[in-house]
This record gives sequence, structure tokens and C-alpha cells, in this order.
Amino acid sequence: GWITSISYTLQLYLDFSGYCDMAMGLALMFNIILPLNFNSPYKAVNIQDFWQRWHMTLGRFLTNYIYIPLGGNRKSELITLRNLLIVFLISGVWHGAGWTFIVWGAFHGIAILIHRVWKNKNLFMPNFLAWLITMFFVNIFWIFFRAQNFSSAIKVLKSMFDIGSLNELISAGYKELAHPYLGKKFTLVLIVLSIYLVLFCKNSFEKQECFDLNVKNRVEKFIYFFLGLLLLNRVVPFLYFNF
Repeated sequence: GWITSISYTLQLYLDFSGYCDMAMGLALMFNIILPLNFNSPYKAVNIQDFWQRWHMTLGRFLTNYIYIPLGGNRKSELITLRNLLIVFLISGVWHGAGWTFIVWGAFHGIAILIHRVWKNKNLFMPNFLAWLITMFFVNIFWIFFRAQNFSSAIKVLKSMFDIGSLNELISAGYKELAHPYLGKKFTLVLIVLSIYLVLFCKNSFEKQECFDLNVKNRVEKFIYFFLGLLLLNRVVPFLYFNF
């Protein structure tokens, strides 16, 4: 369950990040400058920070056309919380006309409300713990984003938090690591590599700010281009294309 959820969390990130980079790069070929839409969201230390980094153009759209017309934060705190919840419910519906998307949007809205109350009370939490809680939350609710229905989502969640299976694994010892997923060392290598890229490397926007077209960078970009050509026969649709 954890392998499945973390794999999808990383796949969705890399898919959307690559999609945004390609869109901006193709636009620049026609001298069109598109706004930044993706800024290392998995480095976020709270849910508000996450949404200021993930799908930034959608966030601005919902702010300008839903949140502000509803009154924004110009009225009472209760009205502000209501407006925020409405925005995230609409965000869920925007991604898909299904109850799983509505639940996904609703829980993100509730998380935003909790964060706002926490922030208003000037409560403190260490950055690492805040990041860990944020990523745990995001990873869990991507399951509802991905699942075709509630039963599929609940099935994955049960497999992630099945204490009985964990006890069996511990009692059985390392032989149980021959599980079909854990046994694929290449899969684990890809997951670890992806986590490293997502959390510790500069994104394309950050690299662009200090980019120098020297010999090293030319060779590096040629290698990426060549690898891209080799993988053309493995083209798959973008996950986020549906949205």
C-alpha cells in the first residue's frame, strides 16, 4: 500500500512538473512567456505553502474568480474560513466530477482551515515536523485523487494501516521482503532517486536563474535530448492531461 501510494505521489509530481516545463519551453519558442505554475511543492512546510507551489495558475484563478467575489478575508474570520472551504470544494469538482475528487478537495480545504487557525494563534512547529505532516497528508489524500471509487481508496488505505500485516511481516523476518513490489530492486531505486530529485535538487525555474551555456551544460542537455529520443517509443499520456 505504501509502495503504491508513494509511487503515485512521485509519478504525479514528475508528470505535472515535466508537463509544465514542456509547455513553458514550447511557448518560449514562440516568444510567449507563460507564468510559473509549479515550484517544488513537495518541499512545502505546510498545506498553504503546498498550494502556493502546486498548480499556481489554478490557485490564482480560484482566488480571483471565487475567493475574492465571495468576500475573501474582508469580512469575519468565520466567513473567511467558509470562503476557503468553498474554494477547495470547487477545486475538487474542477479536477473531476466524482465523489472521490470532492472528498479530496474537502479534506484539503479542512487542512487549510486548520492551518489558518493554527497560524492565527501564533503556534509554532519545527519545519521538519511540519513538512513531514504536510507530506503525509498530501500522500494519503492523493489516494482519493487517483482511485476510481471509494472502495478502491479504502482498500489501499487498509493495506497501508493494516497492523496485522505489519506484525506478520515482523514475525516472518526478512524472507517476507520477497514481496512482488519490494523484490523489484529497480523500482525501489527509482523511488529513492525520485525522492532525492524532488526534495534536494533545484527545479527547472531555479536552475534557469543561474544557467550558463557552457560546455558542461551543453553536453548534459545533449545527453538528456538523446535519452529522450531513445524513450520516444515509450510515450504515455500525461496523468494531468485529463484536468
